[in-house]
Amino acid sequence: MAKDRQSSRKARGKRVRYKIRQVRQDRPRLSIYRSSCNIYAQIIDDTQGRTLASASTLEKEIKDSIQSGGNKDAAIAVGKLIAKKALEKKISAVVFDRGGFLYHGRVRVLAEAAREGGLDF
Repeated sequence: MAKDRQSSRKARGKRVRYKIRQVRQDRPRLSIYRSSCNIYAQIIDDTQGRTLASASTLEKEIKDSIQSGGNKDAAIAVGKLIAKKALEKKISAVVFDRGGFLYHGRVRVLAEAAREGGLDF
């Protein structure tokens, strides 16, 4: 069962990235990965294949301030941090890549926190 769930998530991720390529308009991609214990976000420039900024619950400044890396409070902290790092590098507009995860719970909260932090998507 776990293999079927994982393969269907990867298929959804491919579908999402295909749609992103259609509407991208030279914006970097805000990619999300959610595990049971942590959540990760990175801003990727697909034309050069480079990561421009990243944030996760494993970073020291977030890890010390949260109780668990797998809850909505942690997702809010990661969303605010990725927005702060992006604005420092003069990135204000991105496209959101949910990576096959459904847009609810921690993924939605991270996206809303990044929007509040100043990212436009």
